[in-house]
Amino acid sequence: MSTATTQANMSLVSTKKLAVVYGEGEIPLQLAFSKRKTLEISVHPDKSVFVKAPEGTELEAIEAKVKKRARWIKHQIRYFEQFDIRTPSRKYVSGESHLYLGKKYRLKVGIGTDNIVTLKAGFFLVTSTDIQPNHVRSLLSDWYREKADLHLNKVFSECWAKFRKRDAEKPNLKIMQLKKRWGSLSKNRTLTINRDLIKAPKECIEYVIIHELCHLEHYHHGPEFYQLLERFLPDWEKRKYKLEIALI
Repeated sequence: MSTATTQANMSLVSTKKLAVVYGEGEIPLQLAFSKRKTLEISVHPDKSVFVKAPEGTELEAIEAKVKKRARWIKHQIRYFEQFDIRTPSRKYVSGESHLYLGKKYRLKVGIGTDNIVTLKAGFFLVTSTDIQPNHVRSLLSDWYREKADLHLNKVFSECWAKFRKRDAEKPNLKIMQLKKRWGSLSKNRTLTINRDLIKAPKECIEYVIIHELCHLEHYHHGPEFYQLLERFLPDWEKRKYKLEIALI
């Protein structure tokens, strides 16, 4: 197949996003090149398809491999679709589960003279003179905010220790509630991470922070970015996978 024909069947969206025509539809995918010997295809829980190919691999070879594995890819996508129904919205009443650092804790709400939130024996224990759901939610939110400010700063410092040898200027850390992103790095070198990460396992928090720190050198998601990310986190895909299902 000629290059022209290949490009007609693979619509280039960016340096890493492609769509392979298969049957009457197409398979969108994300492509990254690295110093490896074999081509790898993976399907993530968000149903995105990721291809890692050896440097210099022709597009028609990638297309052929994706088409050869198309039935498997479709099967994996259907498998992950069953998890699209997430945990119902919390109602902040006794019995429901809440997350902290990747572990689930059952909520117990009780009357008390002080506003107290503690973790004990697998339970979130909340006591207050007011046990209405909105007040319980406010108490838990304050607790999460305090823990996030403390713990996320600590993990950031640990991650930065790996980067400071690369002569990069340390970014300012900002922790806040984000609706659609786990983290971002602005051009004024402010690294913002989602406060809700306090609910995810530490290895997932590290993944988000390292991911954003890699943008200090590569402000894009091209091959060089993924090569650097893999250098610091060889298992980054497993961490990303775990993060995507952690808050179910």
